[in-house]
Amino acid sequence: MSKAHLKLVTSSTVNRTVTPMRPPNADLRTREYLTETEVERLMAAARKNRWGHRDATMILVAYRHGFRPAELVDLRWDQIEFASGALHVRRVKQGTPSTHPILGDETRALQAYLGHRNIQHTVRYTELSPTRFKDFWRT
Repeated sequence: MSKAHLKLVTSSTVNRTVTPMRPPNADLRTREYLTETEVERLMAAARKNRWGHRDATMILVAYRHGFRPAELVDLRWDQIEFASGALHVRRVKQGTPSTHPILGDETRALQAYLGHRNIQHTVRYTELSPTRFKDFWRT
């Protein structure tokens, strides 16, 4: 009968009672914001995916108005007034609600997204047979 040769293996993990301290942000990077050029590059990269226009528009609006992610995804169409060029901002974390002006490029990006959300307004589908979507929406 052969004997199994077993060895006692010591654990290489160290049990710590206190987690290691993360260095302050100032030690990790020189600034806490993106420049306009960096935002434009980020938008250009976002435009390459399936929902590129939507994603690039969200990046632009978040950058211009200082939105947190929760504020951006909570944004509703009734908060945008295209006629007066105003955006009604609802802040989270007990921030103060306010009204921000929206600039021309933001307005155009939002209107283009709003127009393309509906399948009837997209050039790709309107060029097809007009009977293709007959009785698609029931009234």
